[in-house]
Amino acid sequence: MKSKFLLGAVATCAAIFASGSALAQSAGSIVVYGGAAQISPHVESGDLTAPSLAGTKIDVKKATSFVGGITYYWTDNISIDLPISAPFKHDIIGAGAIDGVGKLGTVKSLPATLLAQYRFGQADSTFRPFVGAGVTYGYFYRPKATATLSGITGGTPSNPTTLSMKSRFGTTLELGGAFNVTKDWSASLSVTKTFIKTTGSLSTGQTIETTLDPVSIKFGVGYRF
Repeated sequence: MKSKFLLGAVATCAAIFASGSALAQSAGSIVVYGGAAQISPHVESGDLTAPSLAGTKIDVKKATSFVGGITYYWTDNISIDLPISAPFKHDIIGAGAIDGVGKLGTVKSLPATLLAQYRFGQADSTFRPFVGAGVTYGYFYRPKATATLSGITGGTPSNPTTLSMKSRFGTTLELGGAFNVTKDWSASLSVTKTFIKTTGSLSTGQTIETTLDPVSIKFGVGYRF
């Protein structure tokens, strides 16, 4: 899925690039863009606290969603980017001592990120690589547990185990490139790495500390005002 997403984004980017000549991304410009992103957590799970089977861990699967945003060019080379996405829905599965039990639950994430970017080249360059850094607030909501989780933790059909994940701040680094297609249209592809942790809690009183540190791939087509 990840490779198909990336190849599709690159192909679209190349097609747009071939369709016109490059003009500007200059100071004072505001670019509104839309596209898609895929978040792939790189999970390092702690152990679920007692009472539980020793080595009980979790993994969080990747998710894809629509994304848009606004980029403001403070100067020809420095920009501020505010991505705005639809929710991402992640599956939570068993790992460690419970590897193979299947899905334990789902959780939705809504990352709120603000990035400062430095863009190389001139405002009228055809291709402009960029780097960025900023802060992300990982908002986790609407968690849903499965019967599998209840069975592992002693829940019952009449009193099932429920779960929650704590929302937290993290830092984000970015590497990407933008194609100026016309005076107003552009396309971009970027990869971000966010360093963030969370705490999962069960209604049974158990908790689990988890490092998520997701890598995100984002493709967008933008229009300059």
